[in-house]
Amino acid sequence: MRRTKLTLSADSALVEAAKKLAAARGTSVSSMFSRFLHSLLEGAGPDLRSGPLTRKASGLVRLPPGRTDRELLEEALTAKHGPRR
Repeated sequence: MRRTKLTLSADSALVEAAKKLAAARGTSVSSMFSRFLHSLLEGAGPDLRSGPLTRKASGLVRLPPGRTDRELLEEALTAKHGPRR
């Protein structure tokens, strides 16, 4: 695919944050921006697409009938750390 240079303007703090995020992820701001646009054009927002590990793990756990994941989490945290004060 042929690549074309694009110049964008953004708040300087946002640009610095994007550079740090890209460096932490071992990629470039250009690459992150391209992936972001691809996800929007494919019809899924950037936060709606699950990664391969998440997709693979989905549905592996069955909750007990009548119990929510929040209730189970609260019980586990209470058992580990004691009751809330």
